[in-house]
Amino acid sequence: MITALGVLVIAPDALLLRFITLPAEQVVLWRGLLNMLGFFAIVVFRYRRHWVQAYLACTRVGIGCALLFTVSTFGFVLGNHFTKAGNVLVILASAPFIAALLSRFFLHERLALRTGLAIAGSMVGISLIVIDDLGSGSWLGSAFALLAALGLAGNLTLARSRPHIDMSPMLTLSGLFTATFAFIWIKFTGSAIALPDAVNAGWLLLLCALLLPIGFTLIQQGPQYIPSAEVSLLLLLETILGTLLVWWILSERPSPLALLGGAIVVSVIFIKNGIEFLKTAPAPLCKK
Repeated sequence: MITALGVLVIAPDALLLRFITLPAEQVVLWRGLLNMLGFFAIVVFRYRRHWVQAYLACTRVGIGCALLFTVSTFGFVLGNHFTKAGNVLVILASAPFIAALLSRFFLHERLALRTGLAIAGSMVGISLIVIDDLGSGSWLGSAFALLAALGLAGNLTLARSRPHIDMSPMLTLSGLFTATFAFIWIKFTGSAIALPDAVNAGWLLLLCALLLPIGFTLIQQGPQYIPSAEVSLLLLLETILGTLLVWWILSERPSPLALLGGAIVVSVIFIKNGIEFLKTAPAPLCKK
């Protein structure tokens, strides 16, 4: 329930990114800075006078989570910059299966046959989306989206390796990493840091200082209770709701090939979840 609530909070992410008209490097910079402030405020609110101990408890594993979350942030923002939001969200749907593989190899969690089949099916769907992007010259967006999925899965798997520790405070450090890398990117390209106008500032504050810190704080706590692959599976709510929001409000309709790829990915995932639900559902009580 904690993870699902977090996913619902971040569902408008791809849509609100479309409303922000700043260059990609500026969006990443302000996203990192505002994320840092938002996550820090949440940590202080939750832990009160023990907020320093909350950071220290994360140790080096928390730093790894922060770096991987930073990779995911860059991939998501740049993916939306170079290709359609629906394509990014569907490719991001591969994160549960990447997390399952990482958990199998690094945490020795058993990978069920149905999970392996689901991974193969989702890769077929993602391949169709990538093929569709090749024709439009936006294959780079698909590559960044896949990088976001890898970063997200890696972060959740690493957090799962220390289930007794809340790693969400380290998302503050991720915001700092993101802003630092964006600052270097801006300086390398010879650009200048620009203050956003009132409209862009409003969208940035809503998304990066409020929705994302609240949502990802909840999601980051998921691996304390359930495997990282299950946490990632719940992120499919963002794939569905985010794509529908962009399609409904911006009329950004995916191409038929991308729709087919997305349908394959989502269908495979729901079939897998349905089988697991039937296997774990309690048997009904029988009357004497």
